[in-house]
Amino acid sequence: MSQPTLLLGQTLGFHSNPFHSEPTEAANYNRTGAILVVDGMIQDLGDAKALKAKYPQAQVVDYGNALISAGFIDSHVHFPQTAMIASWAHRLVDWLNIHTFPEEMRFSDPDYARQIAKRYFDLTLAQGTTTVCSYATIHPESVEAFFTEAQSRGLRALTGKTCMDRNAPEGLQDTPQSAYDDSKALLQRWHGVDRLSYVITPRFSPTSTPEQLEAVGALWSENPLCLMQTHLSEQTDEIEWVRSLFPEARDYLDTYERYGLLGDRAVYGHAIHLEGRERARLKEVGAGLVHCPTSNTFIGSGLFDMNSLMAEGQRIGLATDTGGGSSFSMLRTMAAAYEISQLRQRTLHPAELYWLATQGSANVLHIGDKVGNLAVGMEADLVVLDLASTPAIAQRHAEADDFWEALFPTIMMGDDRAIKTVWIGGREAP
Repeated sequence: MSQPTLLLGQTLGFHSNPFHSEPTEAANYNRTGAILVVDGMIQDLGDAKALKAKYPQAQVVDYGNALISAGFIDSHVHFPQTAMIASWAHRLVDWLNIHTFPEEMRFSDPDYARQIAKRYFDLTLAQGTTTVCSYATIHPESVEAFFTEAQSRGLRALTGKTCMDRNAPEGLQDTPQSAYDDSKALLQRWHGVDRLSYVITPRFSPTSTPEQLEAVGALWSENPLCLMQTHLSEQTDEIEWVRSLFPEARDYLDTYERYGLLGDRAVYGHAIHLEGRERARLKEVGAGLVHCPTSNTFIGSGLFDMNSLMAEGQRIGLATDTGGGSSFSMLRTMAAAYEISQLRQRTLHPAELYWLATQGSANVLHIGDKVGNLAVGMEADLVVLDLASTPAIAQRHAEADDFWEALFPTIMMGDDRAIKTVWIGGREAP
């Protein structure tokens, strides 16, 4: 057993979903909190005075008035799009053809894949993000680079080879058989190694033939404990495209459902323009939806219906959608989620926003028992936030009447300057 470490500061976790109660009642907030970390795990938490007396031999790290919480969980990203984030284009398909596909073709080069993987994790850790669920490219080299870099940093991380066999450049197409074979080999090599998880990853229906969707669905049925991730109902013109490619399908979701790509471990990015049948089936099977607000505004996709989807019991996480999203920051993503909900006439509470970026996203990825919250037995992946990190935030913070009012300016205006430090597996990240 390593020497226990006692972290002191304001602490914030959750014991329930704040969307399903008065938001502050779902939170566990302590103004003078403490977290005992032993061998990479949270062993105890409570009031600082009590825990210092209880564990006199523990090494103490005092963060003063900083806020200690679970690290942010980014539940839908494309790490290969790191270098082309914030690229100008008209709509989704234009953006893919002009910027995304040419950049992703570069990942056939293992050296380039490793370079971007390192850069990506440098950027996300600097923003307080401790776990990501990413798409790779069609190239096995991209998955190898991502997992190798994550493993070297001790991160909990998820990814999978993207599968595409049509409506993409020749250099970015595989086949139904190679998609199955490559994905299976990568899954067998990496899934469950250290803190890594493989995710079966058809990009979206327009870039996979029915034969490929069937092959990928077969792989998932053989490995049902893996996640499956894809995109769903991001833009209205995309939905029309799907209808033209799958005229026999009842709706967009049915293009996945009929090939075995619907279940409780399915994670669908965007899900903005859902039909009634789709919503009912997603709720029935317990699938996960991921809100990507900066991407939805940047690419002009639409306004996610957080209020009614959450009210009907959908499982929802939050994500940057790098690089369709215009920021690596989950703080900025929370701010965008707030703004979109305002346009939907629903004011999100800071507790709801923070839960989405931590516990909500972890639950969607089926790792909510491991990360995304402060609780005994959880892995000690933590972010420490300075709630007065800039002059503009500090002057507003000074006027706050309670904790939530003090936290909100950092959600709305915070950036990497708000991140004092990050802990990964019980160790402070370098």
